[in-house]
Amino acid sequence: MPSVSPSPPPRSRTAAPPAAGSADSGDPPGTGPRTAARPPSPLGARRLRLVLCLAPLLLAGGWAVVNRPVMYEGVRRLLAADPWWLLAGAGLTVLNCVAASCVRQGALPDRLPPGLLLASQFAAGAANHVLPGGLGAHAVTLRFLRGRGVPAARATASIGLYSVAKSGAKTVVLLVFLAASPAWRRLGDLVPDGRTVVPVVCVTGGVVAVAGVLLRVVRPLWRPVTGLLRTALADAREVHTRPARVVALWGGAVAMPLVQGTTLACVGAALGLELPWTHVVLAYLAAGTAVGAVPAPGGLAVDAALGWTLVAFGSPPALAAATVIGYRMLTDWVPLLPGSLLLSALIRAKVL
Repeated sequence: MPSVSPSPPPRSRTAAPPAAGSADSGDPPGTGPRTAARPPSPLGARRLRLVLCLAPLLLAGGWAVVNRPVMYEGVRRLLAADPWWLLAGAGLTVLNCVAASCVRQGALPDRLPPGLLLASQFAAGAANHVLPGGLGAHAVTLRFLRGRGVPAARATASIGLYSVAKSGAKTVVLLVFLAASPAWRRLGDLVPDGRTVVPVVCVTGGVVAVAGVLLRVVRPLWRPVTGLLRTALADAREVHTRPARVVALWGGAVAMPLVQGTTLACVGAALGLELPWTHVVLAYLAAGTAVGAVPAPGGLAVDAALGWTLVAFGSPPALAAATVIGYRMLTDWVPLLPGSLLLSALIRAKVL
C-alpha cells in the first residue's frame, strides 16, 4: 500500500506579527513598527508659559535702559514737583482704567467679571509699549474676551465699537471745548497747510480704495469681512437697547479724554505750569486728535504734538517739555512695571 503522508497542521487564524524591519511591516528596515504620536510634553508647555510671563518684564526693562536720559530727567523734575498734585494725577490715572473698563463692557452684550476686566485693562497699558496704535491693548483685550468664552467675531466687533465710541466721543468733547473757549485761535499756527493736507488725504483715499478693491476681488476675504460687519451691527443695536450698556459705553468714552486731560493739568500744576484747566485740556484734545492715528508706540507722536500745543498756548518750551515728560511718566512709565507684573500674572493664571 502506498504510504500516506501526514497532512500539515492547520494554520492559526491569527497571523504572527511581522518582524521588525520586514517587508510586510510597511516600515523601513531598522526603524521598527510605527507608534502613536506622543502628547506634547508638559515641560515644554511650562517653558512656553514662563517665556510669555517674562517677556513683558524683559521688554519693560529694555525700554527703560534705552531711554535712560528721559527717565532720569523725568524723575529729577518730578522729585521737585508738588506731591499732592502728582497724587491727584495718579488717582486720575487709575480712574482712566475704570472708564476704559466701562467702555469695554458697554461695547459687549455679554456680562464680564468686573475685577478681571479692570485688571486686564491695567495690564493692557503695558502691552501698548510694544505694539503701536493701541494694538497691544486690543490684543490683550481680545485674549481676555476669548478666555471668557466670547466668540471671536463678537469679541472683534466689540473692539471695533470701542474704537468708534472712543474716537467719536473725543471728537465731540473737542468740538465742545472749541466752541466754549476762545483759545482755539492760538491753534492756527499748528494747523497744517494745503501742501501737507492734500498728500495725507490722497494717501488715505488710496488706502481705502485699495482695501475696497481687495475685498471685491479676493473672494475669500469677502465672506469673513461681511460676517464681521453683520455681527458688529447686530451687537451695536443690541447694546443700544440696554440703558446700562449705553451709559457705560458713551459715558466712559466721554470721561476718558476729560480724565486724561485733567491728569495733564495736574502734572502741569505740580510743575508750576500757569495755564488754565480749559487750555490744558484743549491742548491735549487737539494734539491727540491731530496725530492720534500715527502708529508710534507709547504715544510718542502725541507727546511731540502736545509739547508744541502747550507752547502755542503760552507755556515756556522747557516747562512744556517737562509737563509732557511728567505726564507720560505718571500715566505710562510708573504703571509699566506693575502692569507688566499683572500681565505676567494673568498669563500665568491662564486668564489671557
